[in-house]
Amino acid sequence: MTLLDFVWTNLLQPQWYINNGGLWFIIFVVFAETGLFAGFFLPGDSLLFVTGIYSDELIQQGLQFDSGSAFLNLVLLGLLISTAGIIGNYVGYWFGRKSGPFLFERKDTFFFKKKYLYQAKDFYDKHGGGAIVMARFLPIVRTFAPIVAGIVQMDKKKFTFYNIVGSFAWVFSMLFAGHYLQKFILNSFGFDLKQHLEVIVIGIVVITTAPVIIKMFFSKKKS
Repeated sequence: MTLLDFVWTNLLQPQWYINNGGLWFIIFVVFAETGLFAGFFLPGDSLLFVTGIYSDELIQQGLQFDSGSAFLNLVLLGLLISTAGIIGNYVGYWFGRKSGPFLFERKDTFFFKKKYLYQAKDFYDKHGGGAIVMARFLPIVRTFAPIVAGIVQMDKKKFTFYNIVGSFAWVFSMLFAGHYLQKFILNSFGFDLKQHLEVIVIGIVVITTAPVIIKMFFSKKKS
């Protein structure tokens, strides 16, 4: 599949990014998903997982370099992608801080209620650090969490610390899981995950969205 064969559903397929842009495309996608409004639909979790499976090839092709060690290749890949995730969150946070004062002064409308901003501010004041870290593992939420943190004027130093911790935890856990699970399953069962990437994507989407769906379901039942 090439860029000439592009259809919009390709944007949800990790393999498409690997085939048509490799390492630098993946770095941009992680930046966009964690820092830009338009990036909320991008396949962050599944893309990182599949990136771990193809880590050696991506390093060799993207950097024209091979350390000779799969572990070191993973670490180098993790450092590059984590940096993109950190910068992406900073962009979202910066945008939120710039637009925050305007939103706090804005009058309530049918679609906009100022009380929700104050509730969000109270939440970030109490649990902001954990929210920034956990948001990394939740599709869509990870795009808007840094923006909301900026809007409610979350402390910069606190945001910086948890932004870095969250990005490294998310990226490295996904990369290592993809790389070593592929090796384990291939060696133990002769099952090559590279030939069944669609199963991986569906599985990761179910796992990462289940907590949000369950939370929403029980919240509605209580109300």
